[in-house]
Amino acid sequence: MQQEQAKRSVMDAWQAFGSRDAERIRACLAPDVQWLAPPGNATAVALDYTHHMVGPDSIVHFLVALFPRLFVADVQVEFGRVLCDGREVILEERMRATLANGRPYENDYCFIFTLDAEGRIERVREYMDTRKGQECIFGAA
Repeated sequence: MQQEQAKRSVMDAWQAFGSRDAERIRACLAPDVQWLAPPGNATAVALDYTHHMVGPDSIVHFLVALFPRLFVADVQVEFGRVLCDGREVILEERMRATLANGRPYENDYCFIFTLDAEGRIERVREYMDTRKGQECIFGAA
């Protein structure tokens, strides 16, 4: 897979995620896909959901049913660098939104995607500022 194809696959997946169209999202995911975020991250805690999603059903459920319950309005994603090495794509982003509790949310993320030979996502490793996420969602400690 060419680097530009790999980058395009990831950017197309982000568009699918934002569409909240379950079948469109599912088409971007390999059958054995896994999504790993930091344990105890504020989003997982607030939604009472796992930080380690396994399989397309779990990821689709999170993106279509759960994510919009917490991030209720004004969701904006600003992409930073997109780097690629073979089937590995690293994506920096900043997300802003209005939370269900009315608070503003803003946090920086770094995602490492591994794609299968068909360009579908087989693994996502998500990094974020967990303390900032905690403060945005639950308030300062």
